[in-house]
Amino acid sequence: MDELIRAVRDHADAHWGKDGWDFLAECWSDEDIGVAIGSAKTPKAAIAACKRVVKVLDEHRSEMMGAW
Repeated sequence: MDELIRAVRDHADAHWGKDGWDFLAECWSDEDIGVAIGSAKTPKAAIAACKRVVKVLDEHRSEMMGAW
């Protein structure tokens, strides 16, 4: 699990500011990432699982920013 969490964190750092990865990089604990990863077995699957969550957060942020 630590390897998958590290892969997700590395991806978030490399994609900071895109599709909500900054939320994960700045706000999520390893435990949060582990929950989002779920039963993923590979780094690619772990990143995809987290992307589904952070992308929704990013879309919500964009909607809120547009409301200002």
